[in-house]
Amino acid sequence: MPNSKVSTIALTLSCLIVAAFAASFYDEMDITFGGERAKILSRGQDLSLSLDQYSGSGFQSKNEYLFGRFDMQLKLVPGNSAGTVTTFYLSSQGAGHDEIDFEFLGNSSGNPYTIHTNVYAQGKGDKEQQFHLWFDPTAAFHTYTIVWNAQRIIFLIDNIPVRVFNNHEAAGVPFPKSQPMRVYASLWNADDWATQGGRVTTDWTNAPFTASYRKFSANANIVGPNSKSTSSVNENQVWSTQGLDAAGRNRIRWVQNKHMIYNYCSDYKRFPNGLPVECSRSRFL
Repeated sequence: MPNSKVSTIALTLSCLIVAAFAASFYDEMDITFGGERAKILSRGQDLSLSLDQYSGSGFQSKNEYLFGRFDMQLKLVPGNSAGTVTTFYLSSQGAGHDEIDFEFLGNSSGNPYTIHTNVYAQGKGDKEQQFHLWFDPTAAFHTYTIVWNAQRIIFLIDNIPVRVFNNHEAAGVPFPKSQPMRVYASLWNADDWATQGGRVTTDWTNAPFTASYRKFSANANIVGPNSKSTSSVNENQVWSTQGLDAAGRNRIRWVQNKHMIYNYCSDYKRFPNGLPVECSRSRFL
């Protein structure tokens, strides 16, 4: 069998395995900073990140992806987490980078976490939506999902859609669709802004702070060295055209009516010369 066919089959099988199983952190991730503050546990099935007064910690995927569905289970820092930021996001590199963010902004004991979402395209962000959760994200693991295809980006929590960012390139709105991205996660100190605008700072007597990750899954197109998809198999997966059905629209209305605390498309003070173009084109940004 020619070497090119062998390579194609091997790459196809690789994509199928990524799509079918929760991945081992040993196989899928590299620790990027924090040293021993980042620990892979349970034979690669769990990963914990810690933050102390000297450093946070983080990891990134070994692979780059161009479109897919990315699931991660997280259990956030318990107790007084004010000043801390836990993240799960996709990003490319460089000044004109693309990025799709889940950030979890800690709070003082008894006050809710803020879930911060944003989308960057060609280095431009400023598309924030924020939510309070309808459960305690520190008591148990919950699944956070990013669906990214050429038509839209969907943010889900326990398979409930909380946000959709549609592709409005036809109206001149940049959309992330050409730069491969890696998966990133981190735990770091941002007490100059993260909690109540920086009014509540990190209480280091509670350190180390720890967040836990498990059951990472990427049903996605892995991109090779030449920035081309290694396999077309996953192009037929549900995520490649996924949108919202009637049940999904009802759920996102509930989330946005009951649990949204900030929407850039409602911030007229921030945009005195007019809201961004996409704000008039889709309710579920």
